[in-house]
Amino acid sequence: MITVDELSVAYGDLQVLWDISMEVTESDGIVAIVGSNGAGKTTLLKTLSGLIKPKSGSVTLFEEDINTLSPEDIVRQGFVHVPEARNLFTEMTVIENIEMGAYTNREERQRIMDDVFELFPVLQERRKQQAGTLSGGEQQMLAIGRGLMAQPKVLALDELSVGLAPMLTRRVFEKVEAISEEVTVILTEQHVNEALELADRAYLLENGRIIAEDDADALLDDNRIIRTYLR
Repeated sequence: MITVDELSVAYGDLQVLWDISMEVTESDGIVAIVGSNGAGKTTLLKTLSGLIKPKSGSVTLFEEDINTLSPEDIVRQGFVHVPEARNLFTEMTVIENIEMGAYTNREERQRIMDDVFELFPVLQERRKQQAGTLSGGEQQMLAIGRGLMAQPKVLALDELSVGLAPMLTRRVFEKVEAISEEVTVILTEQHVNEALELADRAYLLENGRIIAEDDADALLDDNRIIRTYLR
């Protein structure tokens, strides 16, 4: 579904990613991109979303060159990015936020919304509540639910656990695991241990370069990763 080949990305004169190569296939459940804060994970997702144009290299998304697609086209193709900031409309209600996610797929809005409420019952309970009054965990669920309204083939979740207490993080991760049974998930995380325990495959990003890739279980046992990230 996604092939990234020697991708380099810069903000003006500041280069952030160097020669990134990776792939996401239809058989993948959860692909984790892990690394410390500032490693370039968010920049990579923004590039896949079409929000940033690469300096060099290529990205093929569903057999199309990403440079020929606008961010809206990318969503319509089936790649949906839920950013770290969540970008909720805080003055709008939960159900209004969810409905905003269906702008590319209005015909099946009610059916998909029913599926979202089945996955996140708390959103149905809070459907008339303003999004800005939800807890951090509920806001994260709302952001994911809104993303699912576009019926993605790939759902990219950026720094899912930021601002969440450990118990809430576990609850959200459980929901992501359920989503991955139907939708391929790309998950970026600076909490390496939690992400690797959840994922099927993983890439370790460090200072803008991929320095390791393998099955997630194998990376959990990698001494270099244990020393640096899991102590």
